[in-house]
Amino acid sequence: MSSSNCSSVTEFILLGLTENPVLEKILFGVFLVIYLVTLGGNLCMILLIGTNSRLQTPMYFFLGHLSFVDLCYSSNITPNMLYNFLSDQKTISYAGCFTQCLLFITLVITELYILVSMALDRYVAICNPLHYTTRMSKNVCICLVTVPYVYGFLNGLSQTVLTFHLSFCGSLEINHFYCADPPLIMLACSDTYVKKMAMFIVAGFTHSSSLFLILLSYLFIFAAILRIHSAEGRHKAFSTCGSHLATVSIFYGTLSCMYLRPPSEKSIEESKIIAVFYAFLSPMLNPLIYSLKNKDVIHAMQQVIRGNLFHKIAV
Repeated sequence: MSSSNCSSVTEFILLGLTENPVLEKILFGVFLVIYLVTLGGNLCMILLIGTNSRLQTPMYFFLGHLSFVDLCYSSNITPNMLYNFLSDQKTISYAGCFTQCLLFITLVITELYILVSMALDRYVAICNPLHYTTRMSKNVCICLVTVPYVYGFLNGLSQTVLTFHLSFCGSLEINHFYCADPPLIMLACSDTYVKKMAMFIVAGFTHSSSLFLILLSYLFIFAAILRIHSAEGRHKAFSTCGSHLATVSIFYGTLSCMYLRPPSEKSIEESKIIAVFYAFLSPMLNPLIYSLKNKDVIHAMQQVIRGNLFHKIAV
């Protein structure tokens, strides 16, 4: 980062979703509820998976990491956004903006490849059930979550450094509710060609490679399911994939609309609405999607509830 850039810019202004004071108060209540549900759902999922013996399998190991990433993902954006809803000065420090941008890109890429790991797990479970235990060993599972974290961080760091190496000498108003790459690029008064190309290459490769691996896994999965003769067996196999496919559809669909097109005033404005889905609704819905139709998770929750009730009765 250039010294002139660091010395001239100390903070940015986040324009948020609206400038209407009344609507801001309403949105504060809405997003506070969403955030609390997100925290509760993902923390509950992490605790259940960590403490219940029936959930000590590769599938739930990956699900626990997905919940952890969603928890960090939401917490990276929401607290500052809630504060700005009630504040007259909607500012974020230069360091705070850098950190928020770094964590956002890191966590997005990490989540994409954890979804890949979950697809590979389902592929092995359905297509090679007899070798599932050996092929999805503890070391393999650890590797399949470590690589996304490391790869996500390295890409997040490189992309954020490129963004904040740009000179911001004009307006410092970010037309978004968090420090996102595309609106930050719109503020730069220096050449953004290298940054734009790097963003499109990383976003394009990350999206296409991860989506290709997921689709390829499900191509083999569906082929294996169609070979199952019993309707009950096919339904059981499909049910273990349904939750994952719903999560993939929501996350990939909304994220692609923001990062796979050139930044412009129109695209930035549209992306704010789209961003609500992947920044807030996806982390909130994931625990619900994976728990409502999952018998193992429901059983684990029932055990916790019964245990608490018996404890209270005994006391």
